[in-house]
Amino acid sequence: MLINMKNAPLYLSAREAAAELSISAASLYAYVSRGLIRSEPGSKARERRYRAEDVRALKARRAPAQEGRGLRSFDADYPVLDSAVSTITEAGPLYRGVLATALAERGTLEQGATLLWDANGADPFARDNLPVVSSAMKDILKATHDASPVERAVAVLALAAEADPRAFNRVPEGRAAIGARILRLIVAAMTGQEPSAAPLHRQVAKAWARNSPHTEDLLRRALVLLAEHELNPSTFTVRCAAATGISLFDAIIAGLVALKGPRHGGVGPRAAHLVATFAQGDIAAIVRERVALGERFPGFGHGVYKGVDPRARALLDALARAGADRRLTHEAPAAVYDGAGEAVNIDYALAVMTLTLDMPLGAELALFAMARSVGWIAHASEQLQSGGLIRPRARYTGPAPGRMAGVKR
Repeated sequence: MLINMKNAPLYLSAREAAAELSISAASLYAYVSRGLIRSEPGSKARERRYRAEDVRALKARRAPAQEGRGLRSFDADYPVLDSAVSTITEAGPLYRGVLATALAERGTLEQGATLLWDANGADPFARDNLPVVSSAMKDILKATHDASPVERAVAVLALAAEADPRAFNRVPEGRAAIGARILRLIVAAMTGQEPSAAPLHRQVAKAWARNSPHTEDLLRRALVLLAEHELNPSTFTVRCAAATGISLFDAIIAGLVALKGPRHGGVGPRAAHLVATFAQGDIAAIVRERVALGERFPGFGHGVYKGVDPRARALLDALARAGADRRLTHEAPAAVYDGAGEAVNIDYALAVMTLTLDMPLGAELALFAMARSVGWIAHASEQLQSGGLIRPRARYTGPAPGRMAGVKR
């Protein structure tokens, strides 16, 4: 079982941080001065407190990976950005201090967006804040009717900034309003409906899912759980694009394109195929055969979580309560873990949901893109607010300087 957030404090005292790393106080201060651990004033005079996630990340870098619960370590040489949007904990992503799994119990994607965008002013999802759809955009939507949902969204977003007179509003409240228009436009483009102020999960349910008492609730939960996951590849791509000063509309195009990759959001269709295979056959036999052939299990294993993806467990439990096939929600994940040692992730849970709700082929990636647009908008806005350009350096591994090949002196 994953740890409860109350047992995973965000801050540690100097003594606790030093003990966690098995170092002296002087070494702790050295790490702080190098920017590896963030510290803030404590509640008492001259007291400092230290970010627990930084301490854990540094500990993971200094020690070999071990089996068990928790988070996997990242390469210490990867670029790192300060962000107030979210972080990843052993209990799942934390949206500006709110655990995503807790928010998904009652919250909507709009509420998650308002939180992640830090929208403290006017409601960005006011009923009259609808996207502008020009005649050219309507022509594009008509021409891409048979394209995939993500491709339709990319096509229409390419013209959206030009059609929206408020596309480059730079104040926080204006950016949040732009974000709501982008999100409503994406959902409309993907589902083939007119832009609407109706709750987003209801729009998706109306367009794609079979009618049942649990449909809207399951879609609502999934969208909230998928809304943000820190600096994954598509989000980092969005931040790099936004740093150049482009509009939020264009920055989201960068995220959509990156998400399609088969090692990122594009794993969804493959996970859906695996779920369909499990639903029609002997799960134990299928697992044994795939393991024997050395085949992977799409929707299992994760680059961050060592054990079960907490988002997957939350969604699978909700599906089970709604009457979904327990063979898919519980038996198959257990069989894969026992046979291949890989724990279930959100892609598998999403595939089980789309099968349960009889959603169209490719809905997994589309739902992922709709929801994750919220996180992309949050990060793009934060990057635009900072005004900085993301320009990491490369570690050169080519040939050393020398005589040019084929040139005689």
